[in-house]
Amino acid sequence: MRENYRTLKSLGTKELIISKSRFIAHCTRVETEEEALAFIQHIKKEHSSATHNCSAYLIGEHDQIQKANDDGEPSGTAGVPMLDVLKKQGLKDCVVVVTRYYGGIKLGAGGLVRAYGKATSQGLEAAQIVERKLHKKMKVSVDYTLLGKIENEIRQSDYILDEIVYAEGVDFFVFVDRHEEDAFREWMTNLTSAQSEISVVEERFLEF
Repeated sequence: MRENYRTLKSLGTKELIISKSRFIAHCTRVETEEEALAFIQHIKKEHSSATHNCSAYLIGEHDQIQKANDDGEPSGTAGVPMLDVLKKQGLKDCVVVVTRYYGGIKLGAGGLVRAYGKATSQGLEAAQIVERKLHKKMKVSVDYTLLGKIENEIRQSDYILDEIVYAEGVDFFVFVDRHEEDAFREWMTNLTSAQSEISVVEERFLEF
């Protein structure tokens, strides 16, 4: 199972003008190739009158699926530079489509590579890059006499307090980096003088 990785927070778009041509980057997170292809088709339909709708996507923990499409631009001047930007940013599970409305001035191969690369970079900024980190949701059950002490200690720590449930005793639900489970257990055992029950509820990605 994958652990920490970089991806996009949400859908982002960015438009820029280069030598009178309009370049519009559309970037979003996807989890499957089918989602990537559906997004590409959606943008192509939305910008059906555009000169080009070039695309690139990376999917999988080890980038098992990666595609680039120049959509009529000279070979290697659009899709591949866009894909290179995704790789250099270390991104996973994302797709980008750069729409071009031709403005009448030819950019040349080098100019196209730079234009599509720049549009992609700015589109990624608009979509916001996040790091997803795998955490364990820990449940710590204690007596009410320890409520104030434990809550205060957790809130002052680097651990993430999710919620507190009040029942016969008090249950704290805390997100802990998956590599820090042992340290958390030891810390909590010492804090409560071994008067706590600690268990793992689930594993979940949190975004930062």
